[in-house]
Amino acid sequence: MKLSITHIDTACVLLDINGYKILTDPTLDAAGHLYYHGSGTFSRKTEDPALPVDKLPAVDLVLLSHHQHKDNFDRNGQEFTKTVPTVISTKPAARTISGAIGLDDWESYPIYTQSVTNLTITATPAQHHPWWVPEFLVGKVIGFIIAFDEQKNGVIYISGDTVYFKGIAEVGRRYKIDVGIFHLGSVQFRYLTGFGQYTMDSNDLLKAVKVLDMNKIIPIHHKGWTHFKQTENKLKEAIARNEQLRNKTLFLTSGVQTPLI
Repeated sequence: MKLSITHIDTACVLLDINGYKILTDPTLDAAGHLYYHGSGTFSRKTEDPALPVDKLPAVDLVLLSHHQHKDNFDRNGQEFTKTVPTVISTKPAARTISGAIGLDDWESYPIYTQSVTNLTITATPAQHHPWWVPEFLVGKVIGFIIAFDEQKNGVIYISGDTVYFKGIAEVGRRYKIDVGIFHLGSVQFRYLTGFGQYTMDSNDLLKAVKVLDMNKIIPIHHKGWTHFKQTENKLKEAIARNEQLRNKTLFLTSGVQTPLI
């Protein structure tokens, strides 16, 4: 079996499983634009994608954690997604994206391909807001479990945009995780909700590691936008101080295909 990952931009990674290509949260716009994300939230994109749209390979599946925020699904990402045969996201996203498959928490969808035997995508719960902010202001978000027959050490878990909450511990009770791909960055909109976090920081990551007991930890979604409040350097410093995190964490070089097996 061959399994590799390439970081492209923000939470956008390309997973290649025996030649079957999965793209997550397509963000493919150039840097410089100011975006409105809803409910009074704005931020600016500060980095270009590592691979432009015309350099991307043909993709078999898009896993979209949510459609309502531009740092996970921007203009070029939306256009590219129209070229992909299968798109899996939330139920609200499926009502707005033609042909998309919407999943509720813990709902699974089988993918039939000769490349990967018994490939199954399962939606996991996510909490993309501080506890005191109601979900309807932010919108529904999910993470994903990627499971298939050739996995010997556990499944792949993609957190989606979330803070640490009890739903992540439930992921650990239901699945043995081999590779955990985490959306970090400590997203904050201080002019609206102070220091309330909308995604994990390094402290949340440590909590997740304790309940998930993964073999590999891959941080993504932590640079390239002005709403990220834990910088990549601060994240790396925090991980380096913790032996449990340090020995398992793999920081990706954007644009470089990295083998996982």
